Formats: sequence, C-alpha cells, structure tokens
Amino acid sequence: MLAHIARRIGHFHGHQISSAILRRMRASLKTINPISLQDFSQPNPSWSPEMRKFYDHYNAQCDTDTETYENKTGPWRKLPSYNRSIKHATGGIYISKLIQAKARLFTRSVNEQGATFEYVAFFNKEEKICICLFQPGHLLEGAPGHVHGGAIATMIDTVTGTLAGYLSGPSVTANLNINYRSPVPLGSVVIIHCALDRIEGRKTFITCKVTSTDESKVYTEATVLFVSIKLGSLFG
Repeated sequence: MLAHIARRIGHFHGHQISSAILRRMRASLKTINPISLQDFSQPNPSWSPEMRKFYDHYNAQCDTDTETYENKTGPWRKLPSYNRSIKHATGGIYISKLIQAKARLFTRSVNEQGATFEYVAFFNKEEKICICLFQPGHLLEGAPGHVHGGAIATMIDTVTGTLAGYLSGPSVTANLNINYRSPVPLGSVVIIHCALDRIEGRKTFITCKVTSTDESKVYTEATVLFVSIKLGSLFG
C-alpha cells in the first residue's frame, strides 16, 4: 500500500519528482498518519446552534463518520479543510510535510475561532453537487453589521473550486461572475449551494447560490468557470 501511494505521488499528471524527494516521501509515509492532520471544518465552540444543527444533519448522511472515521452508508462526503490547499492534492498530505512554507490557505489564515471563515462543505458525488454551511465572523465586516462582498466571493470561489477539483481534478478559476442580491448579516448561517452545469474538455462550469438556511432568501448568485491544469505546473 505504501509503495502504491509513493508511486502515485511520484507522477503528478506527467511531471516527475526528483528521486531524492521521492525517497524522502517514501520514508515519511511510514510515520505520517493522515487522520492526525487538523481538520478546521470540525465543530468548535464558536459555532451557533443553527450551524451545529445543519452540520449534524448532513454529517449523519455521510459515507464516513468524521469523528470516528468508521465507514458507513450515505450519499454525502464531508470535505476536510486544512490550513494549506496543497493537502487536497494527490499525496498532498505528505508533500506538505516536506515542502515547508509560511504559505497558508486564505480562509484558514486566522487562528481565532469564529472570527472569520467558519465553514464546512459536503459533497454528493452522484448528484455532482456541494453544500457548504458558512458562518461569517466579525472580522469579515463590510457595511456595518454585514459581510464584505469580497468575503462572500472568496467563499463562492473556494466551494465551487472544491467541487470542480473533485469532479475534474486540479483546476484554476478562469471566470467568476457574481450577482449580489441582498447583504449577509454577520454571524448568521447561510448555505452555499453549488452544482455542476457542464464539462467541456478542460472547462468545468459550475452554478452557485447563497441562501438562508430555509432557502427562502437568496443573498447571492454566481456562475464560475474553471480550467483543469497539470498539478505539476504548480511546482514549477
């Protein structure tokens, strides 16, 4: 099993990694436990009862129990959120141990719980959709008492990008078109709904809307185009 993972890490969509680095990766495979990585999308004390309610609702339908890591039957999969996006790549949890950097995923750049981006995403592979529960913290204020539009755009880009990655592999945003319908109150819980529109070659088109938890109010709508890339290009 370890050798199989090492071989997969050694070829990033046609890009070879040096034998020296590959040897270090193989050695690290014997000591690193993926489950030990901190998942920042787990419930914490800053989550409101409403946030926790919807988390429990979707988590109960997941194919893996995110607290015990036991396999179970369910249409959804909870997507972990690490402090570096590289960990989502094939073998990324190991590569991130070897490529040390101060770089950090923007939505996870503040350690204070509840201050900025509190969110968790669930992916339904059969329906090709992604649901994200988002509770914006006080440091994301734009207009008084409401979330900055750039923070909403960040979440839309993050969640749709995650869906594109799971459907089409490593991808980058080519076009993000947003219509703001209504301001989002700070501290509220909203749902970001993402769905695959179509795939044309290297292009993946995704639609998105941000609503209240009962879906009676639409805050934002968006369409996003992603273009798949070779993962090796990210490493020069």
